[in-house]
Amino acid sequence: NSSESHNCAKSILTSDRLQIVVTLSEFFNETWEAANCANCLKNNSEGLSNSTEEFLDLFNKSLTCFEHNLQGQTVYLSPNNYTEVCKNCNETYTKLNDLYNNLQRMNRQGGESGHSAHLCIDVEDAMNITRKLWSRTFNCSVPCSDTVPVIAVSSFILFLPIVFYLSSFLHSKQKKRILILPKRIQSNASLVNIQEKYS
Repeated sequence: NSSESHNCAKSILTSDRLQIVVTLSEFFNETWEAANCANCLKNNSEGLSNSTEEFLDLFNKSLTCFEHNLQGQTVYLSPNNYTEVCKNCNETYTKLNDLYNNLQRMNRQGGESGHSAHLCIDVEDAMNITRKLWSRTFNCSVPCSDTVPVIAVSSFILFLPIVFYLSSFLHSKQKKRILILPKRIQSNASLVNIQEKYS
């Protein structure tokens, strides 16, 4: 009976004390939601989205570049000298990093999943692995292009008070204080004399 099928399914799924099927189903659904897996798929979940495929392709190219530049050299290199990796893989890593930043920006503006602004866990983990290899393992660093303007603006702001007080000192008129003595009122004795003359 179709009207009783739901009750039948419910009684079968919750028949054991642990309700293992229900517990596993809830666990997988919560994991899927927490990992934002829908953000890696197309709208109709028929496969990986184009941006995810592009990212994973660049990710694989970056790892291949790392491995290719390390083959046969790790024996001769000191642990902190990976200049070949930094030099030869810089372009691939930069493209991967830029793509990841663009994906993050696009996802914040209007991601495929309505409630989350995060990328799916596969993309985030892949980028975390790459950044860790690039910065910690290979000790590669990309110089920040904004350092010169930041230093210039900071220096300008720090010297503003000095310029202000120096200019106010130089342009202010240094007047000597002239003491003006008040006119003294005549003494009471002279006023009495004047009054006696007129009386």
